[in-house]
Amino acid sequence: MKQYLREREKEAKFSTVTGIVLTVAVHLVVLLSCAFTGLKYLYPPPQEQTFLIDFEEEEPAPVKREAIGRQPQAEEVDITKPVELIQRSESPVKSDRPNKTAEAKPDDHGDVEVPAPKEEINKNALFPGMSKKDSSLAPHGATNPSAEFKAGHPKGNTSTGKAEGAPNAHLKGRSVLGALPRPDYAVQDEGKVVVDIWVDNYGNVTKAVAGGQGTTVSNQTLWAAARAAAMKAHFNQSADAPALQQGTITYIFKLK
Repeated sequence: MKQYLREREKEAKFSTVTGIVLTVAVHLVVLLSCAFTGLKYLYPPPQEQTFLIDFEEEEPAPVKREAIGRQPQAEEVDITKPVELIQRSESPVKSDRPNKTAEAKPDDHGDVEVPAPKEEINKNALFPGMSKKDSSLAPHGATNPSAEFKAGHPKGNTSTGKAEGAPNAHLKGRSVLGALPRPDYAVQDEGKVVVDIWVDNYGNVTKAVAGGQGTTVSNQTLWAAARAAAMKAHFNQSADAPALQQGTITYIFKLK
């Protein structure tokens, strides 16, 4: 063990001496290189050499451009002198009459645009029933719909005819606003219920009584449904009508 320690101590000393020697040798080489390669410090330093840069732009010389298509003009114009024309536009043929061109008229070889004639639209063709007073479409063009409806029309106001599968209002001189409300019922029964109604000047139904003349069913549930629907109906306003005008609304009930 002691022999190993002595060898380690010897190697450490050798390494230290070797490092010192190499360090001194490197510094000597650097000093000799600086001394013999011309690396010197100049004192005093040489005077600085400078130069001036001028960034001012020179104005370009004006370029004289001649006008294209006419005589060059002088730089100074005398407005007191009369205008001299370079070339006068004159016709080679002299005439004692004014030169007037005839008005262009459309012909087979001309280029004058002629608007096409407008075709009149047959308004009756838009609604085929407008020209037929006995048709169910006559209300589109009738002056007085109550007089022109076909008898029994479901949306009519006629006092003649029978309702066919839809509610029908009878109120002289008055019309229903929109569609008649349909009754809400869930019983399995069918028949016709006539509701007597009283309408004010504002078109509101103020009173309704089911079971009027023409009723064919005695089911009280259907009567109540018909009366409730009739109370929701609205007619047009009329200042000439009685304060309470009496009429009827007929409902047709079918099995669901």
